[in-house]
Amino acid sequence: MSTSNPQPAVVPSARLSSFYFFYYAALGAFTPYWSLYLQSRGMTVTAISVMMSLWYATRVVAPSTWTSLAAVSPKPIRWLRIGCVLTIISFAGFLVPAPQWTLYVVMIAFCFFYNAVMPQFESITLTHLGSDSHRYGMIRVWGSLGFILVVTLFGWLIEHHGAGTLPWMMLPLFVLLAGSAFFNRYARNIGTHSHHTDGFWAIVRRKPVIAFFIAAFLEQLSFGPYYTFFSLYMDQHGYSTSLLGLMWTVGVIFEVAVFFFIARFFRRWDASWLLIISMASAALRWWVTAMWPENLPVMLVAQTTHCLGFAAFFASAMQLLARYFPGNLNGHGQGLFYGFSSGLGGVLGALIAGQLWRFGDGKVAFIVGGFFALAGSLIAWYWLPPSRQARSQ
Repeated sequence: MSTSNPQPAVVPSARLSSFYFFYYAALGAFTPYWSLYLQSRGMTVTAISVMMSLWYATRVVAPSTWTSLAAVSPKPIRWLRIGCVLTIISFAGFLVPAPQWTLYVVMIAFCFFYNAVMPQFESITLTHLGSDSHRYGMIRVWGSLGFILVVTLFGWLIEHHGAGTLPWMMLPLFVLLAGSAFFNRYARNIGTHSHHTDGFWAIVRRKPVIAFFIAAFLEQLSFGPYYTFFSLYMDQHGYSTSLLGLMWTVGVIFEVAVFFFIARFFRRWDASWLLIISMASAALRWWVTAMWPENLPVMLVAQTTHCLGFAAFFASAMQLLARYFPGNLNGHGQGLFYGFSSGLGGVLGALIAGQLWRFGDGKVAFIVGGFFALAGSLIAWYWLPPSRQARSQ
Protein backbone atom coordinates (compact mmCIF):
# COMPACT_ATOMS: atom_id res chain seq x y z
CA MET A 1 0.00 0.00 0.00
CA SER A 2 1.29 3.41 -0.85
CA THR A 3 2.65 5.53 2.00
CA SER A 4 2.24 8.77 0.07
CA ASN A 5 -0.86 10.91 -0.21
CA PRO A 6 -0.90 12.33 -3.73
CA GLN A 7 -3.44 15.00 -4.50
CA PRO A 8 -5.91 14.76 -7.37
CA ALA A 9 -5.44 17.46 -9.96
CA VAL A 10 -8.95 18.84 -9.59
CA VAL A 11 -11.38 18.58 -6.69
CA PRO A 12 -14.90 17.84 -8.08
CA SER A 13 -16.43 20.57 -5.94
CA ALA A 14 -19.77 20.73 -7.78
CA ARG A 15 -20.44 17.00 -7.45
CA LEU A 16 -19.38 16.92 -3.82
CA SER A 17 -21.41 20.04 -3.00
CA SER A 18 -24.55 18.62 -4.61
CA PHE A 19 -24.60 15.70 -2.21
CA TYR A 20 -24.33 17.99 0.81
CA PHE A 21 -27.03 20.23 -0.67
CA PHE A 22 -29.65 17.50 -1.02
CA TYR A 23 -28.71 15.65 2.18
CA TYR A 24 -29.06 18.75 4.34
CA ALA A 25 -32.06 20.00 2.38
CA ALA A 26 -33.85 16.84 3.52
CA LEU A 27 -32.53 17.41 7.02
CA GLY A 28 -33.93 20.95 6.82
CA ALA A 29 -37.37 19.38 6.52
CA PHE A 30 -36.76 16.61 9.05
CA THR A 31 -35.11 18.40 11.98
CA PRO A 32 -37.47 21.37 12.48
CA TYR A 33 -40.75 19.81 11.37
CA TRP A 34 -40.70 16.05 11.96
CA SER A 35 -41.91 16.41 15.54
CA LEU A 36 -44.84 18.46 14.20
CA TYR A 37 -45.59 15.69 11.70
CA LEU A 38 -45.53 13.07 14.45
CA GLN A 39 -47.79 15.26 16.55
CA SER A 40 -50.19 15.45 13.61
CA ARG A 41 -50.27 11.63 13.65
CA GLY A 42 -51.52 11.78 17.26
CA MET A 43 -48.28 11.07 19.13
CA THR A 44 -47.65 12.39 22.65
CA VAL A 45 -44.48 14.22 23.73
CA THR A 46 -43.13 11.03 25.32
CA ALA A 47 -43.83 9.01 22.17
CA ILE A 48 -42.18 11.68 20.03
CA SER A 49 -39.05 11.63 22.22
CA VAL A 50 -38.84 7.85 21.81
CA MET A 51 -39.41 8.14 18.06
CA MET A 52 -36.73 10.82 17.68
CA SER A 53 -34.34 8.80 19.83
CA LEU A 54 -34.49 6.14 17.10
CA TRP A 55 -32.98 8.72 14.72
CA TYR A 56 -29.95 8.92 16.98
CA ALA A 57 -29.94 5.27 18.06
CA THR A 58 -29.36 4.12 14.48
CA ARG A 59 -26.34 6.45 14.34
CA VAL A 60 -24.66 4.20 16.89
CA VAL A 61 -24.45 1.30 14.44
CA ALA A 62 -25.24 2.58 10.93
CA PRO A 63 -22.11 4.72 10.27
CA SER A 64 -19.61 2.12 11.46
CA THR A 65 -21.47 -0.66 9.65
CA TRP A 66 -21.50 1.21 6.34
CA THR A 67 -17.90 2.49 6.53
CA SER A 68 -16.69 -1.01 7.44
CA LEU A 69 -18.53 -2.52 4.46
CA ALA A 70 -17.09 0.17 2.20
CA ALA A 71 -13.57 -0.38 3.56
CA VAL A 72 -13.49 -4.07 2.53
CA SER A 73 -15.33 -3.61 -0.76
CA PRO A 74 -13.43 -3.53 -4.07
CA LYS A 75 -15.90 -0.82 -5.15
CA PRO A 76 -16.75 1.06 -1.94
CA ILE A 77 -18.80 3.72 -3.71
CA ARG A 78 -21.48 1.07 -4.23
CA TRP A 79 -22.33 1.24 -0.54
CA LEU A 80 -23.03 4.95 -0.73
CA ARG A 81 -25.41 4.39 -3.62
CA ILE A 82 -27.09 1.37 -2.00
CA GLY A 83 -27.64 3.39 1.16
CA CYS A 84 -29.28 6.25 -0.75
CA VAL A 85 -31.60 3.94 -2.68
CA LEU A 86 -32.64 2.10 0.48
CA THR A 87 -33.29 5.48 2.12
CA ILE A 88 -35.89 6.22 -0.57
CA ILE A 89 -37.53 2.80 -0.25
CA SER A 90 -37.75 2.87 3.53
CA PHE A 91 -38.95 6.49 3.72
CA ALA A 92 -41.80 5.64 1.33
CA GLY A 93 -43.27 3.67 4.23
CA PHE A 94 -44.40 6.95 5.80
CA LEU A 95 -46.66 7.56 2.79
CA VAL A 96 -48.73 4.45 3.48
CA PRO A 97 -51.70 4.75 5.90
CA ALA A 98 -50.96 2.32 8.71
CA PRO A 99 -51.35 1.88 12.49
CA GLN A 100 -49.22 4.17 14.62
CA TRP A 101 -46.99 1.38 15.92
CA THR A 102 -45.74 0.64 12.39
CA LEU A 103 -44.17 4.11 12.29
CA TYR A 104 -41.50 2.89 14.71
CA VAL A 105 -40.51 0.10 12.32
CA VAL A 106 -40.39 2.47 9.34
CA MET A 107 -38.45 5.02 11.38
CA ILE A 108 -35.77 2.49 12.33
CA ALA A 109 -35.26 1.38 8.71
CA PHE A 110 -35.27 4.91 7.29
CA CYS A 111 -32.91 6.32 9.93
CA PHE A 112 -30.50 3.42 9.61
CA PHE A 113 -29.96 3.95 5.88
CA TYR A 114 -30.11 7.77 5.95
CA ASN A 115 -27.60 7.95 8.81
CA ALA A 116 -25.30 5.46 7.10
CA VAL A 117 -24.45 7.53 4.04
CA MET A 118 -23.07 10.84 5.34
CA PRO A 119 -20.06 9.49 7.30
CA GLN A 120 -18.99 7.61 4.18
CA PHE A 121 -19.43 10.72 2.07
CA GLU A 122 -17.44 12.84 4.53
CA SER A 123 -14.58 10.40 3.98
CA ILE A 124 -15.04 10.70 0.20
CA THR A 125 -14.80 14.50 0.43
CA LEU A 126 -11.67 14.40 2.59
CA THR A 127 -9.96 11.95 0.20
CA HIS A 128 -10.44 14.51 -2.57
CA LEU A 129 -9.23 17.43 -0.44
CA GLY A 130 -6.20 15.67 1.03
CA SER A 131 -3.91 18.21 2.72
CA ASP A 132 -6.30 21.00 1.66
CA SER A 133 -8.88 19.94 4.26
CA HIS A 134 -9.25 23.60 5.27
CA ARG A 135 -11.30 23.95 2.05
CA TYR A 136 -13.94 21.64 3.50
CA GLY A 137 -16.12 24.57 4.56
CA MET A 138 -16.51 25.87 1.00
CA ILE A 139 -17.99 22.52 -0.05
CA ARG A 140 -19.99 21.82 3.09
CA VAL A 141 -21.60 25.29 2.94
CA TRP A 142 -23.89 24.05 0.15
CA GLY A 143 -25.51 21.76 2.70
CA SER A 144 -26.36 24.81 4.79
CA LEU A 145 -27.80 26.58 1.76
CA GLY A 146 -30.01 23.57 1.02
CA PHE A 147 -31.13 23.54 4.65
CA ILE A 148 -32.06 27.26 4.52
CA LEU A 149 -34.02 26.87 1.30
CA VAL A 150 -36.08 23.94 2.55
CA VAL A 151 -36.67 25.10 6.12
CA THR A 152 -38.01 28.41 4.81
CA LEU A 153 -40.15 26.98 2.02
CA PHE A 154 -41.49 24.02 4.00
CA GLY A 155 -42.37 26.21 6.98
CA TRP A 156 -44.68 28.24 4.73
CA LEU A 157 -46.12 25.10 3.09
CA ILE A 158 -46.81 23.37 6.41
CA GLU A 159 -48.51 26.46 7.80
CA HIS A 160 -50.88 26.49 4.81
CA HIS A 161 -51.32 22.75 4.17
CA GLY A 162 -50.56 21.07 7.50
CA ALA A 163 -47.68 18.93 8.78
CA GLY A 164 -49.30 15.76 7.44
CA THR A 165 -48.02 16.60 3.95
CA LEU A 166 -44.38 16.60 5.06
CA PRO A 167 -43.40 13.08 3.86
CA TRP A 168 -44.71 13.81 0.35
CA MET A 169 -42.62 16.98 0.21
CA MET A 170 -39.47 15.24 1.45
CA LEU A 171 -39.48 12.21 -0.85
CA PRO A 172 -38.21 14.09 -3.97
CA LEU A 173 -35.22 15.33 -1.95
CA PHE A 174 -34.13 11.75 -1.27
CA VAL A 175 -34.48 10.90 -4.97
CA LEU A 176 -32.18 13.81 -5.84
CA LEU A 177 -29.74 12.71 -3.13
CA ALA A 178 -29.52 9.26 -4.71
CA GLY A 179 -28.92 10.87 -8.10
CA SER A 180 -25.99 12.80 -6.66
CA ALA A 181 -24.54 9.61 -5.14
CA PHE A 182 -24.33 8.07 -8.61
CA PHE A 183 -22.29 11.04 -9.85
CA ASN A 184 -19.74 10.92 -7.01
CA ARG A 185 -16.80 8.63 -6.26
CA TYR A 186 -13.69 8.38 -4.10
CA ALA A 187 -10.40 9.98 -5.06
CA ARG A 188 -8.30 7.45 -6.98
CA ASN A 189 -5.61 7.03 -4.31
CA ILE A 190 -6.45 7.71 -0.70
CA GLY A 191 -3.18 6.38 0.74
CA THR A 192 -2.04 6.28 4.37
CA HIS A 193 0.65 7.95 6.43
CA SER A 194 3.57 5.80 7.54
CA HIS A 195 3.64 7.25 11.07
CA HIS A 196 0.12 5.93 11.70
CA THR A 197 0.95 2.27 11.04
CA ASP A 198 0.20 1.52 14.70
CA GLY A 199 -3.43 1.07 13.65
CA PHE A 200 -6.83 2.52 14.18
CA TRP A 201 -7.49 1.45 17.78
CA ALA A 202 -4.03 2.50 18.91
CA ILE A 203 -4.93 6.00 17.69
CA VAL A 204 -8.31 5.90 19.44
CA ARG A 205 -6.63 5.08 22.77
CA ARG A 206 -4.55 8.28 22.77
CA LYS A 207 -5.64 10.73 25.46
CA PRO A 208 -6.32 13.70 23.12
CA VAL A 209 -8.40 11.46 20.83
CA ILE A 210 -10.39 10.08 23.76
CA ALA A 211 -10.95 13.63 25.02
CA PHE A 212 -12.11 14.70 21.57
CA PHE A 213 -14.73 11.94 21.36
CA ILE A 214 -15.97 12.58 24.91
CA ALA A 215 -16.29 16.32 24.21
CA ALA A 216 -18.14 15.59 20.96
CA PHE A 217 -20.45 13.19 22.82
CA LEU A 218 -21.30 15.86 25.42
CA GLU A 219 -21.89 18.47 22.73
CA GLN A 220 -24.39 16.23 20.98
CA LEU A 221 -25.98 15.35 24.32
CA SER A 222 -26.56 19.07 24.91
CA PHE A 223 -28.42 19.38 21.59
CA GLY A 224 -31.04 16.79 22.67
CA PRO A 225 -33.73 19.31 23.74
CA TYR A 226 -33.10 21.46 20.66
CA TYR A 227 -33.22 18.82 17.95
CA THR A 228 -36.08 16.91 19.55
CA PHE A 229 -38.41 19.56 20.93
CA PHE A 230 -37.38 23.07 19.88
CA SER A 231 -40.27 23.39 17.40
CA LEU A 232 -42.76 22.23 20.02
CA TYR A 233 -41.11 24.51 22.60
CA MET A 234 -41.58 27.53 20.35
CA ASP A 235 -45.10 26.44 19.45
CA GLN A 236 -46.15 26.36 23.10
CA HIS A 237 -44.82 29.91 23.46
CA GLY A 238 -47.05 31.16 20.65
CA TYR A 239 -44.72 31.17 17.63
CA SER A 240 -46.26 30.45 14.22
CA THR A 241 -44.79 27.79 11.93
CA SER A 242 -43.52 30.37 9.45
CA LEU A 243 -41.83 32.33 12.28
CA LEU A 244 -40.36 29.08 13.51
CA GLY A 245 -38.93 28.51 10.04
CA LEU A 246 -37.42 32.00 10.17
CA MET A 247 -35.72 31.20 13.48
CA TRP A 248 -34.15 28.04 12.07
CA THR A 249 -33.10 29.97 8.97
CA VAL A 250 -31.40 32.74 10.94
CA GLY A 251 -29.17 30.20 12.62
CA VAL A 252 -28.16 28.55 9.37
CA ILE A 253 -27.52 31.88 7.58
CA PHE A 254 -24.79 32.63 10.10
CA GLU A 255 -23.64 29.04 9.71
CA VAL A 256 -23.08 29.74 6.01
CA ALA A 257 -20.88 32.72 6.87
CA VAL A 258 -18.75 30.52 9.13
CA PHE A 259 -18.21 27.93 6.41
CA PHE A 260 -17.18 30.65 3.97
CA PHE A 261 -14.54 32.21 6.24
CA ILE A 262 -13.44 29.39 8.50
CA ALA A 263 -10.53 28.37 6.25
CA ARG A 264 -8.81 31.66 7.17
CA PHE A 265 -9.15 30.80 10.85
CA PHE A 266 -7.59 27.37 10.37
CA ARG A 267 -4.58 28.89 8.59
CA ARG A 268 -3.71 30.82 11.77
CA TRP A 269 -5.22 28.86 14.66
CA ASP A 270 -5.49 25.24 15.66
CA ALA A 271 -8.94 23.66 15.20
CA SER A 272 -9.03 22.62 18.87
CA TRP A 273 -9.41 26.24 20.00
CA LEU A 274 -12.47 26.75 17.85
CA LEU A 275 -13.90 23.48 19.18
CA ILE A 276 -13.64 24.87 22.72
CA ILE A 277 -15.26 28.19 21.77
CA SER A 278 -18.11 26.47 19.94
CA MET A 279 -19.05 24.30 22.93
CA ALA A 280 -18.88 27.24 25.35
CA SER A 281 -21.21 29.21 23.09
CA ALA A 282 -23.65 26.27 23.02
CA ALA A 283 -23.84 26.33 26.82
CA LEU A 284 -24.78 30.01 26.81
CA ARG A 285 -27.30 29.43 24.02
CA TRP A 286 -29.20 26.72 25.89
CA TRP A 287 -29.37 28.78 29.07
CA VAL A 288 -30.72 31.79 27.17
CA THR A 289 -33.28 29.57 25.44
CA ALA A 290 -34.40 28.26 28.81
CA MET A 291 -34.77 31.68 30.44
CA TRP A 292 -36.25 33.93 27.72
CA PRO A 293 -38.17 31.79 25.17
CA GLU A 294 -40.96 34.38 24.80
CA ASN A 295 -38.55 37.20 23.86
CA LEU A 296 -38.24 37.09 20.05
CA PRO A 297 -35.19 39.42 19.71
CA VAL A 298 -33.31 37.45 22.36
CA MET A 299 -34.21 34.14 20.71
CA LEU A 300 -33.06 35.40 17.32
CA VAL A 301 -29.70 36.39 18.81
CA ALA A 302 -29.46 32.98 20.46
CA GLN A 303 -30.16 31.33 17.10
CA THR A 304 -27.27 33.20 15.48
CA THR A 305 -24.86 31.32 17.75
CA HIS A 306 -25.76 28.16 15.82
CA CYS A 307 -22.89 29.18 13.57
CA LEU A 308 -20.55 28.38 16.47
CA GLY A 309 -22.31 25.58 18.32
CA PHE A 310 -22.88 23.58 15.12
CA ALA A 311 -20.96 24.91 12.11
CA ALA A 312 -17.69 25.84 13.81
CA PHE A 313 -17.85 22.72 15.97
CA PHE A 314 -18.42 20.46 12.97
CA ALA A 315 -15.74 22.07 10.80
CA SER A 316 -13.26 21.81 13.68
CA ALA A 317 -14.20 18.18 14.24
CA MET A 318 -13.53 17.39 10.58
CA GLN A 319 -10.10 19.02 10.85
CA LEU A 320 -9.24 16.98 13.93
CA LEU A 321 -10.55 13.76 12.38
CA ALA A 322 -8.39 14.38 9.31
CA ARG A 323 -5.40 14.86 11.63
CA TYR A 324 -6.04 11.87 13.90
CA PHE A 325 -7.19 9.44 11.18
CA PRO A 326 -5.35 10.14 7.90
CA GLY A 327 -5.76 8.32 4.61
CA ASN A 328 -7.94 5.25 4.57
CA LEU A 329 -8.28 5.33 8.36
CA ASN A 330 -10.54 8.35 8.03
CA GLY A 331 -13.61 6.34 7.09
CA HIS A 332 -13.33 4.35 10.32
CA GLY A 333 -12.77 7.57 12.26
CA GLN A 334 -15.85 9.12 10.71
CA GLY A 335 -17.92 6.06 11.59
CA LEU A 336 -16.80 6.15 15.22
CA PHE A 337 -17.37 9.91 15.43
CA TYR A 338 -20.93 9.70 14.10
CA GLY A 339 -21.73 6.55 16.06
CA PHE A 340 -20.45 7.70 19.44
CA SER A 341 -21.20 11.43 19.41
CA SER A 342 -24.18 11.86 17.09
CA GLY A 343 -25.45 8.34 17.74
CA LEU A 344 -25.08 7.53 21.42
CA GLY A 345 -25.01 11.20 22.43
CA GLY A 346 -28.05 11.93 20.31
CA VAL A 347 -30.20 9.07 21.57
CA LEU A 348 -29.40 9.79 25.21
CA GLY A 349 -29.94 13.51 24.63
CA ALA A 350 -33.39 12.90 23.15
CA LEU A 351 -34.41 10.50 25.92
CA ILE A 352 -33.11 12.74 28.69
CA ALA A 353 -34.88 15.72 27.16
CA GLY A 354 -38.11 13.74 27.04
CA GLN A 355 -37.84 12.86 30.73
CA LEU A 356 -36.94 16.41 31.78
CA TRP A 357 -39.64 18.03 29.66
CA ARG A 358 -42.25 17.56 32.38
CA PHE A 359 -40.28 19.97 34.58
CA GLY A 360 -40.98 23.54 33.47
CA ASP A 361 -42.20 22.55 29.99
CA GLY A 362 -38.68 22.42 28.59
CA LYS A 363 -36.88 24.98 30.75
CA VAL A 364 -35.03 22.43 32.88
CA ALA A 365 -34.13 20.36 29.81
CA PHE A 366 -32.36 23.30 28.17
CA ILE A 367 -30.59 24.26 31.42
CA VAL A 368 -29.22 20.73 31.79
CA GLY A 369 -28.21 20.79 28.11
CA GLY A 370 -26.15 23.89 28.84
CA PHE A 371 -24.21 22.08 31.55
CA PHE A 372 -23.47 19.18 29.19
CA ALA A 373 -21.98 21.62 26.66
CA LEU A 374 -19.97 23.37 29.36
CA ALA A 375 -18.51 20.05 30.53
CA GLY A 376 -17.46 19.25 26.96
CA SER A 377 -15.82 22.64 26.59
CA LEU A 378 -13.79 22.18 29.80
CA ILE A 379 -12.63 18.71 28.73
CA ALA A 380 -11.53 20.05 25.34
CA TRP A 381 -9.79 23.03 26.98
CA TYR A 382 -7.72 20.80 29.22
CA TRP A 383 -6.64 18.13 26.72
CA LEU A 384 -6.97 19.37 23.13
CA PRO A 385 -4.95 22.61 22.67
CA PRO A 386 -1.57 21.81 21.05
CA SER A 387 0.54 23.01 24.00
CA ARG A 388 -1.31 20.66 26.37
CA GLN A 389 -1.89 17.93 23.79
CA ALA A 390 1.78 17.10 23.46
CA ARG A 391 2.13 16.91 27.23
CA SER A 392 -0.78 14.49 27.65
CA GLN A 393 0.34 11.92 25.09
